[in-house]
Amino acid sequence: MQVSMETGEGLERTLTIQVPAETVEKEVENRLKSMTSRVKVDGFRPGKVPFKIVKQQYGDQIHQEVIGDVLQTSFRDAVIQEKLNPAGNPNIVPKTMGKGEPLEYSATFEVYPEVKLGDFSKLEVERVTATASDADVDNMIETLRKQRTTYTVVERTSQDGDQVTVSFEGFIDGVAFDGGKADSIPVVIGASSMIPGFEEQLTGKSAGDEFSMEISFPENYHVEDLKGKPAVFETKIISVAEAKLPELDEDFAKSFGATDGSMDSLRSDIRDNMDRELKNKLATLLKNNVMDAVLKANEIQVPKAMVDEEAANLQQQMSQAGQLQAGMTLPKELFEQEATRRVALGLLIGEIVKSGDIKVDRERVSAKIEEFASTYEDPQEVIRHYQNNHQAMASVEALVMEEMVVDQIVGQAKITDVEKTFDDVMKPAAQG
Repeated sequence: MQVSMETGEGLERTLTIQVPAETVEKEVENRLKSMTSRVKVDGFRPGKVPFKIVKQQYGDQIHQEVIGDVLQTSFRDAVIQEKLNPAGNPNIVPKTMGKGEPLEYSATFEVYPEVKLGDFSKLEVERVTATASDADVDNMIETLRKQRTTYTVVERTSQDGDQVTVSFEGFIDGVAFDGGKADSIPVVIGASSMIPGFEEQLTGKSAGDEFSMEISFPENYHVEDLKGKPAVFETKIISVAEAKLPELDEDFAKSFGATDGSMDSLRSDIRDNMDRELKNKLATLLKNNVMDAVLKANEIQVPKAMVDEEAANLQQQMSQAGQLQAGMTLPKELFEQEATRRVALGLLIGEIVKSGDIKVDRERVSAKIEEFASTYEDPQEVIRHYQNNHQAMASVEALVMEEMVVDQIVGQAKITDVEKTFDDVMKPAAQG
């Protein structure tokens, strides 16, 4: 077998491989001979079919099978010979494959990059710290109260916090537009569920009031034809209802799972849940900061084939998550940046694990599963699910391995602690 290699752009390599005709023909002959005792041909007893007849009837088929097998084995042997590590399947371009000719073809593919890790002690990583205070627990309880708000119709003018049942129809330049009409829908004043300016003009109104509201749609409105357009809404107030929050009593506590009905138990359950969520969020923030620092300090080329595959996976996950309308698919190009990041991190983490000889901690895996299970009604059933499901167990092992990599880097990097509030960590989008 003759092999020559060309280095293309980036990680691309092309091998030109030639296998002698004798090698192919010998394998064809061997396979045909092995068939003579098995094939059935009219006019001949089993096992007595002449080789010439077998070759005449099955020669072309066996030749094609041998070509396919030799392609695979010769490419594998050539890769080993050239000490290459392919990333993805090769693009095979045949040159000669006819009977009596050498088998010659080119195989173009990408290789895994050589990963050389930098000095972790030079990495600078921000570590966010936070705790859930008593005030944070109070705020959470108040949020739960608001979720159980009831409304009672009142005979007075509307004010902030009231639920106003309203009917309206919108017009632009005197013409009604699609989606601009509603009958008897509840709107909570101050909830910001309507376009800016709508809820504000519902204040100070009484049941039976009819009036016009002049409002402009936002420039970033989701309907293209309505962006920035001034509209008039012909509006009628059907009813005004006052909000009533539930009492913080036994019924309230039991409704959120405190079996003994005490607010102390509810507060304890809420704090445990907040602490657990905060711990996980802080760990995620730290992991992201560590990974960003590792990426910045260790720039590597990534195989395009791997990026394409990861982008396709992300595209599929988005479709399966039900976040898109039926039949809608986002272009794969939108996922390329995130896919590139994930592939690069995967290669870097793999090298960190290899160079650091990191082995997954079985006790840590068990603890992680127990942590997941603790939030379910039957923890033992969840634990058994992981123990009996190889794929589920592998996902936990991968998560623990990532955490162990983060721990190793944090132990060497320059860490700066930044104190933040519970809300700063858990509700960053609401800040500013």
